[in-house]
Amino acid sequence: MTSSRARLSSSAGEPHWLQAPPSVVDDAVRRWWQALPQQPEVLAVAFSSGADSTALLLAMWRMVVQAWQRDKAALPRRVVALHVHHGLQEAADRFEAAGEEFCRRLRDALATQSAKAENEALQTLAAPPDLAWRSARVTVALATGDSLEARAREERYTALARMAQEEGAGVVLLGHHADDQAESVLLALSRGAGVAGLAGMSTAFTRQGARFARPLLEVPGQTLRDWLRELQIPWQEDPSNTDLRFTRNRFRHAVFPALEQAMPAFRTSFARSARLAAEADRLLGELAQLDLALMGEPPAIKPLQTLSRERQANALRWWLKQRHGVVGSEAQMRALLDVLAACTTRGHQIHIRVGAGYVQRRDAHLTWVPQHLGTIKGCPPSS
Repeated sequence: MTSSRARLSSSAGEPHWLQAPPSVVDDAVRRWWQALPQQPEVLAVAFSSGADSTALLLAMWRMVVQAWQRDKAALPRRVVALHVHHGLQEAADRFEAAGEEFCRRLRDALATQSAKAENEALQTLAAPPDLAWRSARVTVALATGDSLEARAREERYTALARMAQEEGAGVVLLGHHADDQAESVLLALSRGAGVAGLAGMSTAFTRQGARFARPLLEVPGQTLRDWLRELQIPWQEDPSNTDLRFTRNRFRHAVFPALEQAMPAFRTSFARSARLAAEADRLLGELAQLDLALMGEPPAIKPLQTLSRERQANALRWWLKQRHGVVGSEAQMRALLDVLAACTTRGHQIHIRVGAGYVQRRDAHLTWVPQHLGTIKGCPPSS
């Protein structure tokens, strides 16, 4: 949406976007903020200039300004909009320019209001919160077999983490919403994922040393757009959102309308399923750590064999993912468990492909060896 009617400031008094009554978007942001055990002085928002991140940035900035109006010492004191320019489409320059202009107009509208304060000394002592803009340009290099979407996402997170750390931001907010969560759950189902996949997107996580959070996961995407339209706030439409070559877009344009008719509350139901799956995944992780604490790491074969097949699989999946960043397919894990069950003699060798490497036997333990390092042949236990 790029509307000439869009307005970010009022002719007099408070900006119209600040005067608007509380919305479900504001409520979601406030609930997230109030639940934080420690509230940081600096917050970052991943800002693409699209509708989702525009709604998130506006709601966060409204919360910050309104908190400052009530209490001049309120946190956070600074919000930083972080933009990543991939250069993957012609509109990328326009997204960057529009994002910088949007931040400038939000900041200027508040500065104009603050300048009208009668007591200039008090104004100086209680300066308004700051809204800053940061942009990073990245190059997406592809190796054979790489997914452009996956590599671009990885570069984006790397750039966001770096900028957040440079700005001293305590957390980076992402604009993913209830439709994005529903898409993640459907994708996981279509791929036959387990509870880790069905958990969808987590509400909070750490990546490359930076903390990330998703305050809008329970807010439908249409609600965000309706709110922006109501406030006459502009945003940029990403042309790739209509590209049906992407599975997510086929879900959005073909599957979701049918689900909406058959199950109007499907977003809420999918979100609840994702939360329950996330709980189950955390419990499985705790069980895996308890089992590995008894058998040691790398896993000792004999103690591992005393567990049920399901607990063996759970412990091995956790060990492979957490210690080696490896996720084996169902077929690979089944083959590994079969060979492990047959390992009853001192000289029995194990050499099973899992992910981009091999699980092998080394003396009385299992180890994982990356493929590019070659293989280490299994050997009988030391006497």
